[in-house]
Amino acid sequence: MTPENFRFSHRLRVRWSEVDMQKIVFNAHYLAYFDLGISEYWRALALPYEDAMAQLGGELYLKKSTLEFNASARMDDQLDVALACQRLGNTSMTLRGAVLRAGQPLALGELVYVFADPSSQRPRPVPAALRALIEAFEAGQSVLDLRRGSWDTLGPDAQRVRTAVFVQEQGIAPEDEWDAADADCLHAVAYNRLGQPVATARLLPAQAGVAKLGRMAVHRVLRGTGVGRQLLSELAQAARARGDRCLRLSAQRSAEGFYQRLGFEALGQPYDEVGIPHIEMQRLL
Repeated sequence: MTPENFRFSHRLRVRWSEVDMQKIVFNAHYLAYFDLGISEYWRALALPYEDAMAQLGGELYLKKSTLEFNASARMDDQLDVALACQRLGNTSMTLRGAVLRAGQPLALGELVYVFADPSSQRPRPVPAALRALIEAFEAGQSVLDLRRGSWDTLGPDAQRVRTAVFVQEQGIAPEDEWDAADADCLHAVAYNRLGQPVATARLLPAQAGVAKLGRMAVHRVLRGTGVGRQLLSELAQAARARGDRCLRLSAQRSAEGFYQRLGFEALGQPYDEVGIPHIEMQRLL
């Protein structure tokens, strides 16, 4: 059994606070590992959990958990928590899981969740949209819908994401966020399978074959899941198709490593923009 036997896996490292004097993980911590895995499972489905459950009108509650132990994890071990949805009932879902070390299953688990009304905690049918999303993910289908279009078409959804990330989260003044360039840009918005916009970016008109990417924002819960990479690839493809020779962007220094991994190189010296450290970066197309 390996993580590849599952549709999803998440890697973690055992910390000193999770082991006893023999440096063996306390049994109860395996449930915590599965709980962490469940949080990452929702991220893999491109679901900001709180927003998604509010839209679906319910909440998932753990009804039952079982564990089977085969061997012990130890201090500093790197573990994979692998999960798959085994069954979708009328009001419940069952996930099977494994905690593995180098492919060796240390603990196997089964977790049963019930979808219920958040106020009364009385069971409700699993919403059709959630059922379809989980079935598609487990079948290996994409959980994202990437759309390109004008500001007239995608503006309201792009604005929703940018307001949450730039204005509310980063504290950028609204007058610094919105400009007339939006009307002339090609916009891209990533939607999850509930139709929620979760990421956006824009491609400005090229000048002398140089395309400028800007206003790239990803829902804070979904950063690190590959959403931003897919969005950037979508706009890079659009720039390449119209004959642009390179792609430039003004990257926040906190995201510099992300762009470097995608083939961008820094140009010049860092600078401040709206009070946030930035650096210009470029990638040949």
